[in-house]
Order: sequence, then structure tokens, then C-alpha cells
Amino acid sequence: MQSLRQILDKVLITICVVLFIEMTIVGTYQIVTRYFFNSPSTISEEIVTYSFTWLSILGAASVFGKRGHLCMTFFSAKFTGRKKAYLDIFSELCVMLTAVSLLIYGGYIMSTENFSQETASLGISMGFMYAVLPISGVIICLYGLLNLLDIFKVLSSPDVDRYGVSAES
Repeated sequence: MQSLRQILDKVLITICVVLFIEMTIVGTYQIVTRYFFNSPSTISEEIVTYSFTWLSILGAASVFGKRGHLCMTFFSAKFTGRKKAYLDIFSELCVMLTAVSLLIYGGYIMSTENFSQETASLGISMGFMYAVLPISGVIICLYGLLNLLDIFKVLSSPDVDRYGVSAES
């Protein structure tokens, strides 16, 4: 399962890096055409806007996969061992339910309903632009399943009582 996580991590990081590089190049082009030639490029503005959207949402999925997302630990920090593991299972299931209902289902509806609408400058289907929602939802659910498997592995180990105990405790 760790190989699947590593593949997902590498693919997401690569896509995010490529999007960031593309945004930098197109954004620089946009600045040059706007300020030096007094001829703003609407195509470049649209490319940067949609690239930023994809980068943000896929980046959030990547951060979730690394369990580096922000969380309010004032409640969960009070638990260790099995209680902490059960709380983490509940948390993962809530995130996965949200990803399925909002990102996968809702994103699919948005994508299909807007498939015939085109972007103003690029002429690309808006359905393609919204497709990042169900894609990121699937990725978040895959990471959630991998996280659940990791937690269940800890629950079945003899070290379960040390789960959630920080090094400085």
C-alpha cells in the first residue's frame, strides 16, 4: 500500500510543479504584455486563473495525503492509544464522506452540467475546468483508505497503547 501512496504523491507533486511553472511563465508573459506593450492578454489571464484553481485543489489533496493539513488538536491531543485511533478513524470517515458527497458527487454534477459551456477566451469546456473536483475527491478518498489501513495496522499491533503519544511527552 505504501507504493500506491508513493505513486500518488509523486504524480500529484509533479502535476503541481508543472502547473506552478506554467503559471509563472504565463503570468510573466501577461505582465510583460500588459505593462510593456500596453496590450493585456485575456488568454493568459484565463490560463493562470484555471491553473491556479487546479493547483490549489490538487495541492490540498496532496497535503491531505501527507496528513499535513491543518487540524484542531486541542481535542484530539487529549487522547492516546485505542481512543486516539478510533477518533482518527472517525475523522478519516468524515473527511471521506465529505469528499464523496461534495467533491465527487457535487463535482461530477457541476462538471456534467457545465460541459456545453465554454470559457470566454480559451474556448475550453467549463466541464473540464470543474473536473478537478471529482478528481481530487477520488484522490482524497484513496488517501483516506490508505490512512485507515495504517490506523488499523496500528490497532492490531502490540504498540497500540503508544499511538498518539508524542515524543516530547
